Amino acid sequence: MADIRNEFVGIRSPNPFWLASAPPTDKEYNVVRAFQAGWGGVVWKTLGLDPPIVNVNGPRYGVVHGADRRVLGLNNIELITDRPLEVNLQEIKRVKRDWPDRAMVVSLMVPCEEDCWKQILPRIEETGADGIELNFGCPHGMSERGMGSAVGQVPEYIEMVTRWCKQATRMPVIVKLTPNITDIRYPARAAKKGGADAVSLINTVSSITSVDLDTFSPEPSIDGKGSHGGYCGPAVKPIALNMVAEIARDPETAGLPISGIGGVTTWRDAAEFMALGAGNVQVCTAAMTYGFRIIDEMIAGLKGWMDEKGHEDLASFQGRAVPNVTDWQFLNLNYVTKARIDQEMCIKCGRCFAACEDTSHQAIAMKPGRVFEVIDAECVACNLCVDVCPVEDCITMERLPAGAVDPRTGQTVSDAHGDWTTHPNNPMRKAAE
Repeated sequence: MADIRNEFVGIRSPNPFWLASAPPTDKEYNVVRAFQAGWGGVVWKTLGLDPPIVNVNGPRYGVVHGADRRVLGLNNIELITDRPLEVNLQEIKRVKRDWPDRAMVVSLMVPCEEDCWKQILPRIEETGADGIELNFGCPHGMSERGMGSAVGQVPEYIEMVTRWCKQATRMPVIVKLTPNITDIRYPARAAKKGGADAVSLINTVSSITSVDLDTFSPEPSIDGKGSHGGYCGPAVKPIALNMVAEIARDPETAGLPISGIGGVTTWRDAAEFMALGAGNVQVCTAAMTYGFRIIDEMIAGLKGWMDEKGHEDLASFQGRAVPNVTDWQFLNLNYVTKARIDQEMCIKCGRCFAACEDTSHQAIAMKPGRVFEVIDAECVACNLCVDVCPVEDCITMERLPAGAVDPRTGQTVSDAHGDWTTHPNNPMRKAAE
């Protein structure tokens, strides 16, 4: 079997699956259950300095469901831990003592003052924890107090606080980044300049999931009022993958270890994050939706795929996708494909026809008997028909070989790599000429 043991900034764990800082890691009871189930590590729910935080006693979560009631996205307005700091520290120390082979990282958020960080860091070290994660991402509640994403949105603050922590502790420092920013590369660069050992991302996306149309209150509603919260779950995975890739391929942050977070629900999600440069992954919504036992399927699935593909360890595929992420201008404009419909698999639902006829390029014909065929002369290979078809692999995209004539343009397909920088329709090129 493949070896999935993980080492991230010197922190060892039996597998790359950690629980993210969130309600599942709020106390000893939960964390022990997670370790018993087989999770490789946890990031303890964010600690602050006493006096303790006061959370709402009404609903804390809003949700976006799919048609089958599957949770696609989860919005929360919960703050950092509302349990006394000393209680958390005692529990962290016991869990690390009893589970020495598991990763124990502690998430922290205190006021943006050097003395506050110097005050809490020695207390974390005394627990025997493996590292700390600086929560610069929380978009609700704490940001209004000058913490969380209020820090994470200002690169200079990230660099400053990271440097304070690196000077005050021997533990690895992981900086958790907010996605609520225009360009994720700038906070990542700041974290690296400040001496961060790694970054983790993404934290939650600032959001309102729904509005009650009877009370006109955003959900979750607290006595008729609602607030923006942090959005997570499968719906944010594409955002997270892009931001992880941006950091992994940025020359200024290349080599900076990344802990991938955002919608990790299956082993495949984890493999995708790691292929884009993440050293491990953190999970939250999936555990809150299905329970801790999902780790069994994650571990078995990852090992099975690695065995099938010949990957002996995690390093053999980590970052393999990064060189294939490029800017649009460098895509091959000589690459031509056409949609193909497998008539034996087709269930004649007509979704491909409706989508293409109404909203795309009128490239699918409906013939007698509800037989759907692609009109090559109109097909621009947009892939919409593939995406809306309910039968997997019924519609596929077939590449035209070099030398073939594209019936849409009448041009011969070339095997040369054409890119937008040299394309005759590039307005920038026309302007230069």
